[in-house]
Amino acid sequence: MGTAAGAGGAQSRCREQLAHQLSIATFSAPHQAQRIISVASSTLKPLLSVDLIIRITGSVTYSSSSIPVLCDSRDRRGSKVGTVPQPDASAAWPLPFPLDLGLTLGVLQRGPSDPTIRFDANKVWRAARTPEGAGSLRLGLNGGGLLADAWGTGAGWMIEHARMLVGFDDQPSAFQPAHPLLADLHRHHAGLRLGRTGLVFEALLPTILEQKVPSVEAYASYARLVGALGEPAPGEAGLLLPPEPARILSTPYWAVHRLGIERRRFAIIQTAAARARRLEATADIDPVEARRLLTTLPGIGPWSAAEVSVVAYGDPDVVSLGDYHLPHQVAWALAGEVRGSEARMLELLEPFRGHRARVIRLLTLGGIQAPRFGPRMRLRRIAAI
Repeated sequence: MGTAAGAGGAQSRCREQLAHQLSIATFSAPHQAQRIISVASSTLKPLLSVDLIIRITGSVTYSSSSIPVLCDSRDRRGSKVGTVPQPDASAAWPLPFPLDLGLTLGVLQRGPSDPTIRFDANKVWRAARTPEGAGSLRLGLNGGGLLADAWGTGAGWMIEHARMLVGFDDQPSAFQPAHPLLADLHRHHAGLRLGRTGLVFEALLPTILEQKVPSVEAYASYARLVGALGEPAPGEAGLLLPPEPARILSTPYWAVHRLGIERRRFAIIQTAAARARRLEATADIDPVEARRLLTTLPGIGPWSAAEVSVVAYGDPDVVSLGDYHLPHQVAWALAGEVRGSEARMLELLEPFRGHRARVIRLLTLGGIQAPRFGPRMRLRRIAAI
């Protein structure tokens, strides 16, 4: 009896604390509420309350009774959070090169609230829909080796492609820049490798959401979409799987409007979902031809195709044309010029052909940005329109 009462009191205090924290997330700062939800869900509950996530962008008060799901210490199947079952597949490989999992796989995380991936101290957890089914992957470093465990029907596929994911076939040693800034960044990020997921629709979905909107807005929409249409990943890791293409196709627009996605972007997402199988076939062909095929889809231009190419195809040379900030970033970093055009950017990157995507990644990791003079793009509240 005493134990039950104590547990009940702890649950009540947890709910009251979360309600208070969420109540301070006002109309002007929904991202703060999203961060609170993300932190709470990762430590208390692997399956978030979708309704609650949706409400954080439109409500400013919460009662403790409205958030019991976040304070429940057990998931729907009754297993304690953090209890990880035995993996369905495992493997280990020696590492003949330095590897930093955070640097290498950080490009897969779409914002701090991305529920499909998690970075621990020296491990990375990732959920994905593979050609063989849903799976969760845990990667870790142990001494001089890479350890991989996987769960779900897609476990075998994820283990088989784990080395590809972390760039075992990458050739960073072939990159020997004479530019002092790039040489310094390359030396300080020796554990960076350019890998590839081999999963095209998975990369295309968040890329479409990032079209012509601020990153923080796109990241929030992606987290909400995964929370609404995804499902718990295998392995009890507290991750969510990205939505299935069929689930996206069967979802009416009004159901995602409240997630901060306007009709144009969702129509592009549904068009891509209808062609998901053909999209996945492009992972096995030359990246240049794959990007050409991607741009035949309505709403997919060179920028979107390049962003997918970096993640899904692992192209070390692709440059995202149509990016507003990138020409300025490259011109500032490589020539000290405050502003640059796409033509100037390509001219400055030409000496590094074969490694241009690596150059851009290093500049981003180094925090290199051109001075900004104009106002930032306004955040929109599409759900309120």
